[in-house]
Amino acid sequence: MLKIYHNPQCTKSRNALKLIEAKGIPFQVIEYLKETPSKNELKEVLSKLKMKPLDIVRTGEQIFKDNFKGKTFTDAEWLDILVENPKLIQRPIVFDEKKAVIGREPGSVEELL
Repeated sequence: MLKIYHNPQCTKSRNALKLIEAKGIPFQVIEYLKETPSKNELKEVLSKLKMKPLDIVRTGEQIFKDNFKGKTFTDAEWLDILVENPKLIQRPIVFDEKKAVIGREPGSVEELL
């Protein structure tokens, strides 16, 4: 089943969700700011994305600028940071059992569908 880490306040996330709905594909919405993924869930999604934790950090967020900018962390530390600060996770992330994409652009979501 298709899943989406979704933030209803984000235009790009809403657009990705509309695209999925229009295709009629069964999916599950995970409002990651309310239902924060665990470290293991993030590891699994990162594996599907073929990315490291830092690759999905929203560096424009004030919390990043105030607390993490210019500092070096291990992948394990970044996972802890993302679980503690889910606002820093890129959105939307759309994934299934095998593959994941960051759905900021409609074309990337289309590739997964």
